[in-house]
Amino acid sequence: MKRDIISIDENKCNGCGICISGCHEGAIELVCGKAKLISDEYCDGLGDCLPQCPTDAIKIIQRDAADYDLQAVSIKKEKHAAKPNLPCGCPGTMEKSIKRNVDLKIKQMPNKIDKVAEVSVSSELNQWPVQLKLVNSKAGFLNGADILIAADCTAYAYGNFHKEFIKGRVTLIGCPKLDDNDYYKEKICEILKNNDIKSITVVRMEVPCCAGIVSSVKGAMLEAGIIVPYKEVTIGISGVII
Repeated sequence: MKRDIISIDENKCNGCGICISGCHEGAIELVCGKAKLISDEYCDGLGDCLPQCPTDAIKIIQRDAADYDLQAVSIKKEKHAAKPNLPCGCPGTMEKSIKRNVDLKIKQMPNKIDKVAEVSVSSELNQWPVQLKLVNSKAGFLNGADILIAADCTAYAYGNFHKEFIKGRVTLIGCPKLDDNDYYKEKICEILKNNDIKSITVVRMEVPCCAGIVSSVKGAMLEAGIIVPYKEVTIGISGVII
């Protein structure tokens, strides 16, 4: 019989898994990094998952589908309750705020003539995940935050990146050369609309393709109609601030 049921556009799906938490029937799972309707009988066709999707990949359609089976949903929920609840089907994307104790250790090298000190410096990262594609635009650590949006090569090129840029900020990274800058713009726009962002610092490399991340941030502020204090820093390929 024909009835209302969800349809997921895999080309639009970014694998964030937010729709999974919105679906109370457990009809959606991540398969190979994409949201999938795992069985017609689990979907009631009411569309609770639709407003959860940040990329508008889900819609309600009418097609031939098996009837919604409440008993099958109840059995599935009982089985799921016995398993650990992993965010987005992947433990690596679990939202975390990181509390750090200052831990600076200086060890004197055995060679007294050389007298070179080995310094162990703690990470300044305050949250997880850091990849812009994986961060939920409504993550708790974003609200009221100073945000660092960095091209991912910058942390490798600039030696004091943690102390000068990550410290005290929420860090979001991406590659404007390899990723979709329009998607970045939309994601940053969502972050601005959903949170009280205090400031944005953009760190890019001197290479031309890195201009994409700057355009994404500025375009997002214009699209959201929310302009926050903005700073832009360029790192040279030799590892110095230009």
